[in-house]
Amino acid sequence: MLCPGIDTSDLSNNFLTVCGAMEVNVSTESIESVVPSDEGKEKFKKNDDILFYRRQRDKALSKYFASLETLVLTDRYAILELCEQGSQDRLCLQIWVSKNGTVRVLIDELLSVKPRYRVPDVLIGELSYDPLRVQWQREDCLSLTWGLGHYQLIVSASPFRLEVTYDGEEIVTLNPGNRLFFETLQEPPRSSSVSHQVEDDPCGLWKETFRQFQDIKATGPSSVSMDLCLHGFSHTFGLPEHADTLLLKDTSATEAYRLYNLDVFAYEIDSRLGLYGSVPLLLAHKPERTLGVFWLNASETLIDIKYSPKITEEENEPPGKKSKITPQTDVRWISESGTIDCFILLGPSPAQVFSQYAQLTGYQALPPLFSLGYHQCRWNYEDEADVKAVDGGFDLHNIPYDVIWLDIEHTNGKRYFTWDSKLFPKPVELQHYLQKKNRKLVVISDPHIKIDPDWSFYCEAKEGAHAMMTRDGGVYEGTCWPGESCYLDFSSSRTRSWYARQFSLNKYEGSTESLFIWNDMNEPSVFNGPEQTMPKDALHQGGWEHRELHNLYGFYQHMATFEGLLTRSGGMERPFVLSRSFFAGSQRWGAIWTGDNVATWEYLKISIPMLLSLSLTGIHFCGADVGGFVQDPDPELLVRWYQAGALQPFFRGHSANITKRREPWLFGDDVTSAIRLAIQQRYRLLPYWYTLFHQAHTSALPPIRPLWVEFPKDTSMFAVENQYMIGSALLVCPVTDPGVSEVKVLLPGSGELWYDTNSTEVHRGGKTVDSPVTLNTVPVFQRGGTVVPRRAGSGSNTADLQQLPFTLTVALDSKGNADGFLYLDDGHSFSFRDKMQFCLRRFSLRAGKLVSSCADDKGLFDSVDKVESVVILGLNTLKRKPTLKSGAGKTAVMFTFEAKCLTITGLGLGIHEDWEIIM
Repeated sequence: MLCPGIDTSDLSNNFLTVCGAMEVNVSTESIESVVPSDEGKEKFKKNDDILFYRRQRDKALSKYFASLETLVLTDRYAILELCEQGSQDRLCLQIWVSKNGTVRVLIDELLSVKPRYRVPDVLIGELSYDPLRVQWQREDCLSLTWGLGHYQLIVSASPFRLEVTYDGEEIVTLNPGNRLFFETLQEPPRSSSVSHQVEDDPCGLWKETFRQFQDIKATGPSSVSMDLCLHGFSHTFGLPEHADTLLLKDTSATEAYRLYNLDVFAYEIDSRLGLYGSVPLLLAHKPERTLGVFWLNASETLIDIKYSPKITEEENEPPGKKSKITPQTDVRWISESGTIDCFILLGPSPAQVFSQYAQLTGYQALPPLFSLGYHQCRWNYEDEADVKAVDGGFDLHNIPYDVIWLDIEHTNGKRYFTWDSKLFPKPVELQHYLQKKNRKLVVISDPHIKIDPDWSFYCEAKEGAHAMMTRDGGVYEGTCWPGESCYLDFSSSRTRSWYARQFSLNKYEGSTESLFIWNDMNEPSVFNGPEQTMPKDALHQGGWEHRELHNLYGFYQHMATFEGLLTRSGGMERPFVLSRSFFAGSQRWGAIWTGDNVATWEYLKISIPMLLSLSLTGIHFCGADVGGFVQDPDPELLVRWYQAGALQPFFRGHSANITKRREPWLFGDDVTSAIRLAIQQRYRLLPYWYTLFHQAHTSALPPIRPLWVEFPKDTSMFAVENQYMIGSALLVCPVTDPGVSEVKVLLPGSGELWYDTNSTEVHRGGKTVDSPVTLNTVPVFQRGGTVVPRRAGSGSNTADLQQLPFTLTVALDSKGNADGFLYLDDGHSFSFRDKMQFCLRRFSLRAGKLVSSCADDKGLFDSVDKVESVVILGLNTLKRKPTLKSGAGKTAVMFTFEAKCLTITGLGLGIHEDWEIIM
């Protein structure tokens, strides 16, 4: 939601007036991130404004050495001490190695004036660890190994290094440039208050000022940093959320990548400024290996990346005569506080890295089926009549959709868990009206609570000590949509439980089981705060400063809301919760979106690498506001954005209240037709999407993935970001430029076949093709060797869709083979998990025989679904009439065969049946 960043008692009512000064129908250069009365983008820090980063960046090289004589091996980890020359400070180094291929390195103060913050709740449990053993030891270094001994951890004493090798080949080195550094915690100087420190503190050790905001540090400077060398790598990815390229950039001469969750309206494109969420996971890839580096720290973090060649002399050759140039990537992590808790995910394949990361932070929650349909949202639908009119418009124009959304104006004066009695006097009846049509309602619930002594919810929050505190011990108050507000402390499990109980039907008046939730503004956004967020010296329960866990705030509200909906259903129904802010592990709670974008072609274009970056880092259920949140898209842009959104995991149209209405039928028949077709095709493809989310939930494979994930040895794929794979079967290239009649599409793999889904024309891989497009089409290619399940129609929502039969599209590879899967369950409950109520089918074509078989015999789901038709692409000849062999015996089937396409219809085969079609 748009965030003006001004202090007024009724922000939203004045929003149209305030924003009238904004030019909302011009280029993005004129879009300011705040209203004109503020200081523009300068309200956000640049690298030179971040004092802990400057201290770390400008510090001389560190001189830590490892005391090898302090080594202790347990059955789970190795431990030894690190010391810094000329200092009494000592650090404790612990190393774990998991059986799944993950090395964990934890560095903390050995003796500290108080415990340093260690991130809780993100890791999902203890891994199974391999015991370490000493392979060899010398005076200045030692080697630890595990398992079969292929991997080694080489610990060098002075200067301290930790190197990971495989069969003698370097993979990653920690502290190669002596950039390990700890600012150890200190007792406050003897004075009546930290705020009375000596004013001459230009390095911001105890107190710093940014604009008019002052940050007092209770235990002084506390930043940590470490550098890593990734040997042989020249491509890195991840570190969302930034409006930047998929391939991470060299930051040697630019701003570092910043991870600090902020409310950045109309964010700048090609920027390393932190946006709404943070996932401190970097992936490096080369043809032989994929590597992950997960930096578990929730404080403000900056990452510098440098790509450079490494020149080594070849053995047995005179110096300078022969050298070998290999790439390397140097990465430096700098965090304001906390510990160094670094996980090296050794892969070596992309799929193994995804699995290793999911085993740490959790797998993507399996979403309810309805949430994969289309969502219609606006700030704000005016009243109940408006909601019903929009709902009816979709039916009138034969456009499927599943969910309609309400923004802050549905509440009583921005008090969440309430309804405006004039605009929404009968919310239960409204939900029942939608429910009868198998549709849902989503409403917003933000973390700020209006300060109103007459409101019982606020009183409960205050009296129950559920609010954030100031450093002086009072309730922290900031300004957001309701005006003066307190902010709930979701880091407290007690507060999360209290908040979760608010979603029960007897507490949340006007709610029903078909009501779902949207968490917005949860970075948290504070209009009158530093960088429009909460001061770092605000306090959480337990006395932790907000600086320690800022990036976790939205994660915790997302968790609490998920738990609320889960509790509401007695643990029976899968929640749906959308959050704007997120952290590593947020995939366990639901969906996220990319925030307040702009209705321009540039923002459509950047949404693709943004979503791919999220997908690579475990946040699989992600999307961008279709059409752009602010400004008015022209009809062509709106169509192209719907087509792109239909090919992305979370599919929601959303717009600000200062924009013109943009329901799909308001732009003429041609536009309505094109949008209808895009949404209908999305619905037909939902069986495939749902199967992919089952895979994400069980194996951590992202539903959308960059080309290099599927073609890891092809270096020409590594930087491609305008096209991507949906699963392993579909390659898509959304149209992101105006007025085009054809799009250049790179088809990977010289041995691959690719079938144009619009024309069924087949192309060989390893080349670029010119794919023709009209306003109604977008390039989508099915990979040879795959089977894609679809429904035979689109229905008016996902409930209707489930009544329609399946059709299978089989695309043959160069050997005439194909494989694919279909996952089914009831689409809404946890019975798939608790009662094995699921069905997983495999479809395999070999030697002219298409076979349907059970892929998991633990599944007990009994479905009436049927396979009605099969389309086989790439069949050169038909040697015999197709015959069906099933439990009913052998029978002939209806078919047509032309242009290498065999279409078999009228099958009526139960989805649970084993059968064969012989050709």
